[in-house]
Parts: sequence; structure tokens; C-alpha cells
Amino acid sequence: MTIKLTLTEDEAEMLVDALDLDLEGYVDAVKEARGNNNREDVATFTEAAQRITALKAKIQALIGDE
Repeated sequence: MTIKLTLTEDEAEMLVDALDLDLEGYVDAVKEARGNNNREDVATFTEAAQRITALKAKIQALIGDE
């Protein structure tokens, strides 16, 4: 499924900021999971962080923000 959404540049920047905060949480969760030797959680949180990073990059490319 594809969703088309119209946003102002300001709204897109707000999404990037929110994704940054979300990403921080997943990066911390990966560190904690590694410390607990929980490989399954490391894999899950790493995948989530990668997907957030990709989405953030996609939005930044649209608004010319890197």
C-alpha cells in the first residue's frame, strides 16, 4: 500500500525531528539489549533503527535537509 500525503516544509521538518527522537530510543534499546546479551532484541531494534533512518533520509531529501 502507498499513502500520498501533502505536508508543508515545516511539517516535514517536524517529522524529521520526531524520527530523530524515536531513533535515539531504538539506539539506546540496542545498547541495552547487547548489554543483556539478548540477540533477538538486538536484531529487532537494529532493524527498526535502520528503517527509521531510511524514512528520515527520504523525508530530508524531499525538503533538501541533510
